[in-house]
Amino acid sequence: MILVLRALGVGDLAAGVPAIRAVRSHFADRTLALAAPAWLTPLIDLIGGVDRVVPLSGLADSLPPLDADVAINLHGSGPESTELLTSLSPGQLWAFSPAGPVWRDDEHERDRWCRLLSHYGVAADPGDTDLSVPSVAVPHGVTIIHPGAKSPSRRWPVSRYATVARALADAGHKVVVTGSAGEREIALDVARWAGLGPSAVLDTGLAELAGLVAHARLLISGDTGIAHLATAYRTPSVTLFGPMPPSRWGPPPDRPYHQVIWHGTRAERGDSPGPEVHPALLAVTPDEVLERSRHA
Repeated sequence: MILVLRALGVGDLAAGVPAIRAVRSHFADRTLALAAPAWLTPLIDLIGGVDRVVPLSGLADSLPPLDADVAINLHGSGPESTELLTSLSPGQLWAFSPAGPVWRDDEHERDRWCRLLSHYGVAADPGDTDLSVPSVAVPHGVTIIHPGAKSPSRRWPVSRYATVARALADAGHKVVVTGSAGEREIALDVARWAGLGPSAVLDTGLAELAGLVAHARLLISGDTGIAHLATAYRTPSVTLFGPMPPSRWGPPPDRPYHQVIWHGTRAERGDSPGPEVHPALLAVTPDEVLERSRHA
């Protein structure tokens, strides 16, 4: 068995797709297991080639006994993630370490894991980001406004999202608003202030969200998981960056239909610990987003 560790969220999983695909191709005749949160299974199924999901909500969990010939740390630089895999006594452990490939803070997330694999002789293409389209019933051709993000520092103000949503609706876009269960009130506020009404707020599971993005006309969001789904489906998008630059988490730069906006500096990087929106994100205006949406 080949075991890959990537126990993170939607965006992290999507950014790890090129590396996971490369592992699958290199070990074509072996069972490939992915240690990840069970709720991500609908998205993992869209990668293709993962034979088994080992449920793991985070590094505080324990892995079940597994006979891993090779354990691959696509989670982080350690030591917690590496120690978790070491506890299985795998035949080989591939990970960033002082004695092996060195972690680089300023590297793009997709490039980082492909470089790790290249150190161990596995060819990986950072541009291999596409996901399969799920067979789900979702509206086609909509413009998605996604105001939520895990960190408050990455949430552009609701009033500004509403301004953009209203302008796009007035221009003929069929605008819908998405968010997790915990972000529903934010989504409802955007819809109400944009004059769209609560019916514009869609409740989706992960597979439905992926299908919605795959068939969408446009996505406008912050630097969060759904933006990586737009990359995976080559859906036109405008992504608003705050604490982290596009060079770390953005779409491939050779795709003009993925527009990014970032007014930050290297010195400002890092999520704010409190409820404040990052200053780089506050520097983004609705007019700027609307202008970029015309080029996406």
